[in-house]
Amino acid sequence: MRPRGAPLLAVVLVLGLHALVEGEKPSPCRCSRLTPHNRKNCGFPGITSEQCFDLGCCFDSSVAGVPWCFHPLPNQESEQCVMEVSARRNCGYPGISPEDCASRNCCFSNLIFEVPWCFFPQSVEDCHY
Repeated sequence: MRPRGAPLLAVVLVLGLHALVEGEKPSPCRCSRLTPHNRKNCGFPGITSEQCFDLGCCFDSSVAGVPWCFHPLPNQESEQCVMEVSARRNCGYPGISPEDCASRNCCFSNLIFEVPWCFFPQSVEDCHY
């Protein structure tokens, strides 16, 4: 005899996994501040913007010869701090602490070596989809 709750449990698990996999549309700065030649493909040929956003990726079909559905820039504590590493302008000194950097009203990220960890924020007014 088969347990009666097994099919219901299977449906609940599938729906839960689908919710975990489905992404969220990234913020405008995480998409628009990425230079087209640095885009890393996140989709497949013919993907729609809705499908792309469902994957948690960015979509921009205005530039030919580069991926239209692409991975966004990493999330930062503030939208003003979302930018490519090459756009960082130094706001500190080697070895600066996150607290000293914050006291200068600057952004801090020490995830990448040999680039400024404390850097000036950028206005979010230039961010768009």
